[in-house]
Amino acid sequence: MGARMEGLEITVLLGLTILVGTLLAPRVRLALPLVLVVFGLLLGFVPALREVQLPPETVLLLFLPVMLFWESLTTSLRSIRRDFRYILPMSTLLVVASAFAVAAVAVLFGMPWEIALILGAAVAPPDATAVAALGRLLPRRSFMKLKAESLTNDGTALVLYAIAVSLAVGGQVTPMVVTWTVIVSYLGGIAVGVVVAAAAWLMLRRVRTTITINVTMLLVPFTAFLVAELIHASGVLAVVVAGLIAAYLGPRISTAASRRQSEAVWPFGVFLLNGALFVLIGLEVQWVVHQTSLRMIGWLTLAAVAVWVTLLAVRFLFQLLAVPFQGRGARGAHPRGLRTRMQIVSTVAGMRGAVSLAIALSVPLATPDGARLDGRDDIIFVTAGVILLSLLVQGPLLPVVVRWARFPVDNGEDEEFELAERAISGAAMAALDTLATEHGISDEVRDRVRREGYERLELANARAMARERALIDAEVDEMEGLLDSPDPLAEGSVETSSATGVREGATLQMVATSADVDLAQRSPLIRHEEFSRLKIAMLEHKREVLFGLRRSGTVDDLVVRRISANLDLEQVRLQGIEQLD
Repeated sequence: MGARMEGLEITVLLGLTILVGTLLAPRVRLALPLVLVVFGLLLGFVPALREVQLPPETVLLLFLPVMLFWESLTTSLRSIRRDFRYILPMSTLLVVASAFAVAAVAVLFGMPWEIALILGAAVAPPDATAVAALGRLLPRRSFMKLKAESLTNDGTALVLYAIAVSLAVGGQVTPMVVTWTVIVSYLGGIAVGVVVAAAAWLMLRRVRTTITINVTMLLVPFTAFLVAELIHASGVLAVVVAGLIAAYLGPRISTAASRRQSEAVWPFGVFLLNGALFVLIGLEVQWVVHQTSLRMIGWLTLAAVAVWVTLLAVRFLFQLLAVPFQGRGARGAHPRGLRTRMQIVSTVAGMRGAVSLAIALSVPLATPDGARLDGRDDIIFVTAGVILLSLLVQGPLLPVVVRWARFPVDNGEDEEFELAERAISGAAMAALDTLATEHGISDEVRDRVRREGYERLELANARAMARERALIDAEVDEMEGLLDSPDPLAEGSVETSSATGVREGATLQMVATSADVDLAQRSPLIRHEEFSRLKIAMLEHKREVLFGLRRSGTVDDLVVRRISANLDLEQVRLQGIEQLD
């Protein structure tokens, strides 16, 4: 293998590394991103592999739009509205405070102020990909708050980075310039996201082909990022805004088949991109270390540790000081002890990732007059060190801190899911006669659908009762465990649950068929066609009721997404898979 790796060899190597990491992570009980970073560090000992670079434009223009768009599609709009007072300062003021605090620490380690501010801008924002990969251990509301924060704080960091680079290369930075940069970045990014999403909506209203819909959706994040960058606005905000709008309008501008296809492709693609990024981060750290003189490695390592500790301290203190300004709900929603534990967990969960490294790698090599820009290698080294500490220390520490925090059990999502399922099923049953009349359905088929509908309602009610009984049993078991007395019903409960599962599975019966069926007999075909038509009409009615529950705020967007996926699966089973001829 030569000194320079070919593109195909790199692709195969990354794929094999992700595969081995996926198989190994459950065995060693570590999060997959941590395993992949370690693999990247180990691969970096091979000189030829160490030469594999991570071009910043690859992350900013290829990886980032896809991952941010997917995270936006799977973010709760209701959570953003509910916790906006928390998310806004955390994604703007905290980033600024973190950047200047890091700059102050870096100056103490001998960096020029302008270079130190660039470093602060690079490491200030928690990374959306790292949060998505490692933050799912958190309670749902805490995870959504952290996710929304990490989706929007990159825009603030990139504005700070542009200002810091202008200072470093001798540009003129005035209060007016800073103000104009911020306005263009934020308002321009939001406007571009709205315009691109509106253009996609206008186009998709006129097409029903699965492949056309999904290709259009794939182009949305890249188009939003590109247009925003062309007008010097925030590409990150443009992608996030377009994704949030697409998530809200998606069910009305796509089909069940296209949504099932995208639900399969997007998570897999984002998983591969995430895995490749974490491996490449490990390789990049090795490259930076080998580019730095031994005399400076120790000093810069101390600087990286100091910056990392500073980021944790600033994040915790900012949350502590911001509580009085977040309204009565922030102060009174949780007991004081629990609120402090939540702030500690949020501090540990704020991890840095590939975006920070991409910002550091984007630092220019020279000033406009050709002079070398001193300090670039220091920025890259310290940024890589902070990322490594973030992933390898905060990552394994997060599950421990979450267990220590003893968050109360939150069954809100399950309760909303059961409420929504029963509400839409009941509404569909109430509208059954009207739908059957509108679509010319026979009484026989209508009654068959009615029987199935009532069975579904009974199943939904039984599941809700079983979940409530399980919660009661869990509380009883916990109390008995505290009294150090065994639960004589525990084994029986398990057997009952298992038996229930067997009985549920036993309801799926194979339908006997005969080779002597008369193909000329049309009545079964007619009944099947009527049945499919009525079922699809009921599915559409359920969707309308479901979207009404979302608009009223009764049901969260993520619950709507789960139920919509089930409705889409049922519709695809009725209509079949679209042929892509």
